[in-house]
Amino acid sequence: MGDLTQQRPAWLAHLGEEDFHFLRRFLLCSGSLKDLAAEYGVSYPTVRARLDRLIAKVGAAEDPRGADPLEQKLRVLVADGQISPSLAKELLAAHRVSTKERKES
Repeated sequence: MGDLTQQRPAWLAHLGEEDFHFLRRFLLCSGSLKDLAAEYGVSYPTVRARLDRLIAKVGAAEDPRGADPLEQKLRVLVADGQISPSLAKELLAAHRVSTKERKES
């Protein structure tokens, strides 16, 4: 079957240690958000929100529109709630202007 490290999807690189820990606990709870909430000692909506952020983060990392590494990273940061969508748009616009200027020089 080959070495698993060579077969891992690229989106795994965008997950932090807390994300891996959450996924492990989610799997060990057989996907039960109710059990996971009890294990974490938080409400079901809190766990659901965390899972939704993780889903968005993986989706952003796999989004084919994010071919540019910076755009992909910004999408992941927005999905993870680390930066606002407006800041991401501003940074991406500045990046595109900078990239265009370098290509024209």
